[in-house]
Order: sequence, then C-alpha cells, then structure tokens
Amino acid sequence: MGKRVVIVGGGAAGPSVAAEAKRNDPSLEITMIEQGAFVSYAA
Repeated sequence: MGKRVVIVGGGAAGPSVAAEAKRNDPSLEITMIEQGAFVSYAA
C-alpha cells in the first residue's frame, strides 16, 4: 500500500498539484475533494 494524498479544492491549483505529485511519485493514491459541480482541468 502506497502513500495517500488528499487535495482539497478543484480550482486551477488542485489538479496541477495532483498531476505534479503523480509525476514525481506514480505510486501515490490521490483523492481530490471539490465542493462545486466542476473541477478545473485546463491549468
């Protein structure tokens, strides 16, 4: 079982951080929590 990362917020920074973390350590299990209906993915 690898490390788990929880990212709170799906604005421009959330997905960017998730992508960078996954590039640095592909074994990470990433969960992103967003209050609204949409998550930004164009950052």
